[in-house]
Amino acid sequence: MLQTLIAPMAAHVALAATLYFLLTIARAPVVWGIGRGADGSNPWAALEPRISANLSSQFEWPVFFHVACLIFFQIQPDLIAVVLAWIFVGGRVLHSAVQIFTRNIRLRGIVFTVNFIAVLGLWLVAVLTIGNGSVI
Repeated sequence: MLQTLIAPMAAHVALAATLYFLLTIARAPVVWGIGRGADGSNPWAALEPRISANLSSQFEWPVFFHVACLIFFQIQPDLIAVVLAWIFVGGRVLHSAVQIFTRNIRLRGIVFTVNFIAVLGLWLVAVLTIGNGSVI
């Protein structure tokens, strides 16, 4: 069952790598002159700060997700932990899309809340599992 927690962790790493790639593309017109508009402008100028902000957020609350998953490397994760991990990752992908491509703060807050609760749930399962000395 351990491999099932490695997969969502790797998926989150892949999301962060994708955001680095997108940020490189968005900055290319300014940094390397590649993809500049005919007038010398950066066609990605509006998205670049959103991508950058979203990438930064991948190193905030998600740290608690990765730590919780590492705890489960020491104990046997159950189906609840696996489901919560995938909810978190799916929510992070959705959160990234909402933050980068829309200005809908309310929707972004709702999606973040789902991610937040999923990680709290992972921690709750870990604490209860360790506290009971067995898998829930």
